[in-house]
Amino acid sequence: MENYDETPAFNLKVVVKETGVKPDTLRAWERRYGLPVPQRTDGGHRLYSQNDIETIKWLLARQSEGMSISHAVKLWRSLEVQGRDPIVELGDTAEPELKVPEYAAGPALDELRNAWIQACLNFDESRAENILTQAFALYSPISACIELLQKGLSQIGMQWYNDEASVQQEHFASALAMRRLNSLVAAAPPPTKNGRILIGCPPHEDHTFAPLLLTLMLRYRGWELLYLGANVPMARFEATIQSINPHLIILTAQTLHTAATLAEVSDAIQNQDVPLAFGGSIFNRVPELQNRIYGHYLGTDFIKALDAVENIFTNKQKPHSVAKVPEIYQTALKHYQNEQAMIEAKTWQLLQKSGMPYEHFVNANIHLSRDVIASLTFGDMRFIEAEIAWVEKLLVNYNMPPMLLKQYLESYYKTLSSHLDSEVAAPIIEWLGKISREL
Repeated sequence: MENYDETPAFNLKVVVKETGVKPDTLRAWERRYGLPVPQRTDGGHRLYSQNDIETIKWLLARQSEGMSISHAVKLWRSLEVQGRDPIVELGDTAEPELKVPEYAAGPALDELRNAWIQACLNFDESRAENILTQAFALYSPISACIELLQKGLSQIGMQWYNDEASVQQEHFASALAMRRLNSLVAAAPPPTKNGRILIGCPPHEDHTFAPLLLTLMLRYRGWELLYLGANVPMARFEATIQSINPHLIILTAQTLHTAATLAEVSDAIQNQDVPLAFGGSIFNRVPELQNRIYGHYLGTDFIKALDAVENIFTNKQKPHSVAKVPEIYQTALKHYQNEQAMIEAKTWQLLQKSGMPYEHFVNANIHLSRDVIASLTFGDMRFIEAEIAWVEKLLVNYNMPPMLLKQYLESYYKTLSSHLDSEVAAPIIEWLGKISREL
C-alpha cells in the first residue's frame, strides 16, 4: 500500500501536463463532484497534492473502462464510506501513468538548465527569467529548483572556479536564483503540521541558497519555517530561541571555518533543549566532520534532508555523542590566536623581498588562518587539507601564482617555528611543515 503525499505543491499547469486533463474539465469536476479538492494560495490559485493527481488518474482509469465520470465519483464515494482506499482497491487496473515525483529530472530540464546558464553568462535577464517561468510551468517547483537553479548555479560556480566565468557572472546568476526562490517561499502554502523550524546560517556563513531552498521544500511538506538568512550572530541567539520557541533548529555551512562556527553554536545552545540539525557541502567534502558536531546530520542532498527532518520529529532520537577535543589542540588554538597578529607581521617581513603584492598576502592570511583555527577547533589538522587545493585555485583566480603560495606557506612555517612555543604549537607546526615540503 502506498500513501500519497497530501501536501499541496503542484500548480494547475503541472497537473494538466501529467494527467492530460484540460483545465476546464478539472474545474468542472471540482465544482460538480468535489473531486479533486485542491487548496488555494492567498491569491486564489489552485495547488494540487500528489494524492490529488492520483485521484485524477483513478477517475481517468474508470472512464477508460467505460464508466461515466458521475458513476466513477459515486464509486469513489462508496468505497470511502466502506473505509476502503479507492486508489488501493482499483488503482492497479489503471493504465500505467508517469507518476509526478517530488524530485524529477529529464532531458527537457537539462536543456532548460543549459539555456538558463547561457542567458546568465550573457547577462540576459529577460531571457533567463523567461526560461525560469517556462521551467516552473512545466515541472514541480522542487524539481525546477533542484535541477535548474541548484545545478545551474553549481555549474556556473565551477566555471568561475576554473576561470571560465567571471565573479560578476556568478553573482548575476545567484541574484536571479535567489530572487526566484524568495518569491516561491513567499507564495508557499501555509503550514499544516505541528512543529516550528528555525533555519539559517551560522556566524560568517554568507551562502544562503541551500537554507532558502530547504525552507521552500519543508514548507511544501507542511512545516512552519522561520528563515533567519545569512551570518546569524551568536549574540542574543539564545534569547531568540526562547522568544521563537522552535521545535528544531537547522543551520547550514559550506566551508570549514563556518562548520567550526556552527559547532560553537551547537555547544552554546545545548542547554536550550531544542534539537539542532545541520548540513552543507563541507560535510560532503570532509565526512569526518559529521561526527564532530552535536546535532543531527541532514544527509548529502536535499531529499535526504527532508526525510531526516521527518525522522527527527517522529523518532525524537538524541544526537550521537561528540568526543572531546584533545587538550593539546585546545592549548594550540589559544596560543595561535594570541600570536596570530605577530605571526602575520613577521611573515610579511620575510615576504616583502619576494615581490608578493600585499593584497595577495592578505587574501592568503584570511584563508589559511581561519582554516587553521577551524581545524584546531575540531581537533584534527588533517581537515584543512581538503581545503588547500580549493584555496590554491581561488588564489590563482586572485592572480596569485601557485609559486607565490608555496613561498607564502614556507615563510609562514619559518615564522611559526621561530616564534611559537614548539611544544604548545606542535599540531600546527608539524602540519604546516609537512605541507610546505609536499608543495
